Order: sequence, then structure tokens, then C-alpha cells
Amino acid sequence: MPFPDALPLFYAALAVSLPTFGWVVVGISLQRFGLLPETLNRILSRLAFNIGLPIMLFAGAAQVDYTTLRSARYLFAGILATFLILALSGLYSRWRDHPRQLQGIFVQSAFRSNLAIVGVALTFSAYGELGPVMAALPIALMTVLYNILAVWVLNATLGSGTTMRSVVLGTVRNPLIIGITAGAFLAVSGFPMPAILVPVSSGLSAFFLPLVLICIGASMNFSRLYSAGMLTWEASFWRLCVAPLVGVLVALSLGVRDEQLGVLFLLLAAPVAASSHVMVVAAKGDGTLAANIVVLTTLLSLVTITAGFFVLSVFSLIGQTH
Repeated sequence: MPFPDALPLFYAALAVSLPTFGWVVVGISLQRFGLLPETLNRILSRLAFNIGLPIMLFAGAAQVDYTTLRSARYLFAGILATFLILALSGLYSRWRDHPRQLQGIFVQSAFRSNLAIVGVALTFSAYGELGPVMAALPIALMTVLYNILAVWVLNATLGSGTTMRSVVLGTVRNPLIIGITAGAFLAVSGFPMPAILVPVSSGLSAFFLPLVLICIGASMNFSRLYSAGMLTWEASFWRLCVAPLVGVLVALSLGVRDEQLGVLFLLLAAPVAASSHVMVVAAKGDGTLAANIVVLTTLLSLVTITAGFFVLSVFSLIGQTH
């Protein structure tokens, strides 16, 4: 591809990542100026997580055609990539001789991305309404997988008392998982989807996605970043660079291209999920390290996602953005 064509592609990649992380910056600014108090932020986050996003993901899952196997390859690619990242990051952590109580935190950060919030916002920014539709099933399956694997690695390295039963129960009660599962059941049931659901979902996407991103920004704590050591940077590199690269290579080897590859990349390239910090604290691990990784990956992911999406666009691998 001639070099002059690269500039429009770069602008297109920036148009995918900048709106998403622009709202995070708005949240950071509102919190800094005292315009979004912690109590209000919690209420808005709960509203988005329990109502807005589940309905949006329900509508997306209800529009998926489950009769074809076309989607299976990029779903399988995402799951396979997760296991590969888990194994490779574990081997790397041992090779680097990280303290055992920090190895689980490092590994969890490497494979666990913020699928359901930042990931779905990125897919919406890239592909419009098609993005969340395509992302719904990977989000459901990989969120369950992330939670199970996170408990396993944290129990193995921290001796946490968290049981798999409690995690599974918490996962199946997750409003996002409930919304996606209900949408999938509606799609395979043969019942028609209510005509009003798609426009309602579109309106909710336009309102709740920016809102929840603002809440993420407002909840970020920069005061502990001064203590961020090499392990924080290593974990951030694995989450933002190594994990998406592994995912793309796995997907390409399975023949995944176009929008499916674009959606999978955006889901796997998202920063570390805030829930990873919650699980580390619950397991009595190093909460400061986990929080620093969340903050640092969120800040740096604007650069890495833009660069990755641009490279995939240059090689015409991810289809047309909207």
C-alpha cells in the first residue's frame, strides 16, 4: 500500500480510540475539579452496569445469527489466545523470578482485559451498532473464563480462600452476563425481537457508554502511581502489547479476518479490568500493584490500541469502520 494512504488510515484508527478514551479523560477532569463526587460516581456506575449496559448487550446478543459457524472461529480464537497468554505470562513471570505472591497478579493482568465496558465501547466506536452485536458472545464467554482463571491463579499464588463456587455464582448473577444470555436465548428461541428494542438499545449505547467511561475516569486514583515499579510496567506491556499480538496471530492462523478480527483485537487490546483489582484485594494480595496496573494500562491503551488498529488497517485485515 502506498505510504500516502497511511495517513487517512491513521486518522481512522484514532477515530476509534480517541472517543472512547476522551470520555475517560472527561471523567478524570470532573473528578479533579470536584464535579463528580465519589458517591454520585458510584450511583451512576451502578445505574449503567445494572440497567443500561445489560439492555444494550441483550439487544446485541439477540441479533446474532447462531445458525452459522462463521462466528465460532473468532470465539475460539479469543478463548485459545487467553489460555496461551495465561501460559506464556506464567512462564515469563517465573523466568523473571517475580515473588510468588506477585506472580498471580501479573498473570491475571496479562490475560484479563476490560471486555464489557472499554472493549464494547471500542467496538461501537469502530463498527457502530454492528460492533456490540459481534462482541456480545465473546464478552459473555470470555468474562466467565476470565473469572475462573483469575481465581485459579490467585489461589495458586496467594492461597486465597475464594472458592470457585462463589465466583461462578457471582458470574451468573452478573447483569451483563444475564443480559447477553437472555438475548442469546431470544435469538435461538425463534420468537421475534421486539421492534422497539433496537432503537432503545441504540439510544442506551449513546448515553450509557460515555457515562460509564466517565465513571471509570473519575474513579482512577493517581496518587499511588509514584510507587509503580518495573513489575507494573512489565504487566502493562503484556496486557497492551503481547496479549493483543498473540490474539491476532491466533486469529489469523484460524482464518479470522475483517470485522471479526477487528472486534477481537479491540476486546483483547483493552486495558486491565477494574474487577482484577477487586479480586486481588479480596484475596489479600498487593492491591496497590493491581490498582497501578489498571490505571497505567488505561492511560497507555489510547496509544497502543490506536497503533494496533492502524497496523491492521494498513494490511487491510479488519474490514471497513463506520
